[in-house]
Amino acid sequence: MSKTTKTTEPAPEILPSPLVRTLRVDELKDGEECSIEINAAERAVIASLLDLVALDHLRFACGIQRRGQGRIALQGALTASVIQTCVVSLEPVASMLDVPVEVEFWPEHLIADRAGTIDEGTCHGVLDWPEPIIDNKIDLGPVIYETLATVLDPYPKRAGVSFEWSEESAESESKPKESPFAALKHLK
Repeated sequence: MSKTTKTTEPAPEILPSPLVRTLRVDELKDGEECSIEINAAERAVIASLLDLVALDHLRFACGIQRRGQGRIALQGALTASVIQTCVVSLEPVASMLDVPVEVEFWPEHLIADRAGTIDEGTCHGVLDWPEPIIDNKIDLGPVIYETLATVLDPYPKRAGVSFEWSEESAESESKPKESPFAALKHLK
């Protein structure tokens, strides 16, 4: 009998969010308003991770609603002032973002119960999955970072700039280039 060894690939490394903003669940009141302004040092780290030229402003504001069974719902908006690099001209492209955000936080046991009842064959479309409440705390940092990362334009382009193919440039590239000695020949 031969002995087979099973090799497994290492699990992909999950990096922590570059932004942490924890709130204690027992301190949150129904109907309370929450506002988080991200400081310059944190914005610089986020800009570096998202390959932005600059992230001059990042703010998250929301209203808090308590739901049954210990669930919490947040509804608000993320606003940001970003500068990206134009994919055509490589010049800076500034944009203002104002994105609605809705997220729910659930106790971990409710998330586990939900995971056990979902049938992948009958699940159509995108399923909004709740974030976990861990140790009676919710973390808005990953929500802010992931929302910003997903709403950025993957191919930013300055207004009026286009990347169009012209026949003139194609013809000039297809003609053989003169050698440096050909220019000397014309001088004789």
